Amino acid sequence: MRIGVLTGGGDCPGLNAVIRAVVRKGVATYGHEFVGFRDGWKGPLEGLSRPLDIADVRGILPRGGTILGSSRTNPFKIENGVERIKDNLAAQGVDALIAIGGEDTLGVATQLYELGVHVVGVPKTIDNDLGATDYTFGFDTAVNIAMEAIDRLHTTAESHHRTLVVEVMGRHAGWIALHAGLAGGANVILLPERQFDVDQVAGYVEKRFQHQYAPIVVVAEGAQPLDGQMVLANQELDSFGHVRLGGIGQWLAEQLEAKTGKEARTVVLGHIQRGGTPTAFDRVLATRLGLQAIDAVHEGDWGKMVAMQSTDIVRVPLAEATRELKTVPLERYAEAEVCLFYTSDAADDKAR
Repeated sequence: MRIGVLTGGGDCPGLNAVIRAVVRKGVATYGHEFVGFRDGWKGPLEGLSRPLDIADVRGILPRGGTILGSSRTNPFKIENGVERIKDNLAAQGVDALIAIGGEDTLGVATQLYELGVHVVGVPKTIDNDLGATDYTFGFDTAVNIAMEAIDRLHTTAESHHRTLVVEVMGRHAGWIALHAGLAGGANVILLPERQFDVDQVAGYVEKRFQHQYAPIVVVAEGAQPLDGQMVLANQELDSFGHVRLGGIGQWLAEQLEAKTGKEARTVVLGHIQRGGTPTAFDRVLATRLGLQAIDAVHEGDWGKMVAMQSTDIVRVPLAEATRELKTVPLERYAEAEVCLFYTSDAADDKAR
C-alpha cells in the first residue's frame, strides 16, 4: 500500500517518534510506501506532500515538534474540502491515512472515515483529554516541564515573599495543572472542571504567608472564577470554533495582590510546555502507538484509534475516542486536596 501520514493541531513532543515507528515498521516489515502530508489536514486538502522513507526518519526520535509540520485546518469548514481531499489522495495513489492528532484532528478523521476514507488515528495531545485512552503522548513531557518550573519558582517566591501564579495549558481539562501542581508541591490548584472562589484562594494565600512560606498557585488556562466569566486573550475563533485562551493567571495575580496586600507575580508557561525533546515515557508510548497503528493499517482495520489502556496498546473506534473529552473527575481533585496547603496544618507544610 501507499500510506499517507499527517500530524494536525498543536505540536507536541513525541510526534516524530510516531512517524519514525510507522515508517520503519511499515517499510521493513510490510514493504509499504509512505508519503508525508504537510501541515495537518492542509496537506491532503492542497496536495502538499513529501516522500517518507527510512532515511527520512533517522535521528528524529528525540526531536520535538514534527518534521511534517502542523496546522489547525478544518476541511469541513472549506468549500468542497472533503472532495478535494479524496481527489488529492487518489491523484497521489494513497490507499490509507494515518492521522496523528487530538480531538479536532481525530474528529475530522472520524467524519472522513464515515465518508469512505481509509483512516487510522493516533492520539496526541499534551492535555491528556482524549477519551478511550489512559494517556496521550506529550502529556508526560508537558507535566515534567511544568513541574520543573514550579520547583524553581518555590525558591524565588520564598526569597522575595511573593505569591507566584503559574498558568499552565488546559482549555477544558486540568490534567496538566493537577499532575504538575501535585508533583511540584503547589499550594493551590485551579482547574477548568471546578469553578473557584477568588476570596477563598486569597485566604489560602494569606494562611501560607502566616507560616513563613510563599505560596505557589497553579491555574489551568481554562479555569474560571465563580461568576463563570472565562478570561480570554481575544474573542477570535479558530476553524474548530475555539477561542484563544490566556490571561487568567495575570487576572488572578492582580486579584490576590489587591486582596492580600502581598506582591503577586504571574508566570505563563505557554508553548514552553509543548516544545523540546520528549521524555522517555513519551518516546516509548509514541513508538508503541506508531507500531500498532501501522499494524492496523496493514490489516485494513479502518476507523480505529490506537490507545493505551492499562499497559496495553489496543484499538478503539475513532467515534468512541472523540465522543467526549476526558476531564478530571471531581473525585481525583478531592483526592489531591489533602496534599494542598489549605487542608494541611503548619507541620505538614514544613514537611513539604
